[in-house]
Amino acid sequence: MCEGAHPKSRQSGNGERALLRAPDNAGWAMDNSGMSEPIPDPDIELDVTGLVCPEPLMIVRNRVREMQSGEVLYVVATDPSTRRDFQNFCRFMGHELVGHREREDALEYWIRKGG
Repeated sequence: MCEGAHPKSRQSGNGERALLRAPDNAGWAMDNSGMSEPIPDPDIELDVTGLVCPEPLMIVRNRVREMQSGEVLYVVATDPSTRRDFQNFCRFMGHELVGHREREDALEYWIRKGG
């Protein structure tokens, strides 16, 4: 069961919207704990805001499958369960959660695909 799941979710088609750039860093609280290196520029950007568990994880999993080893996926989400879901996904699937940041209205993640 997803922690923090909400009873309703917006219709999203495939849930993906193109982002031109990551949001400006102003107002973000950086969590440097456990980061293995500085946050890299992403190869792919994915917006799953407004979606709730399990949708964000399923969309990220499908996108990572299409990526090459070593590529970095930037994800912006609003569902609080993504904190745990993305960390566990990376650990179990051999990927690296390079970093994450939080702000009042969104969560950011950088995931490097493992080999």
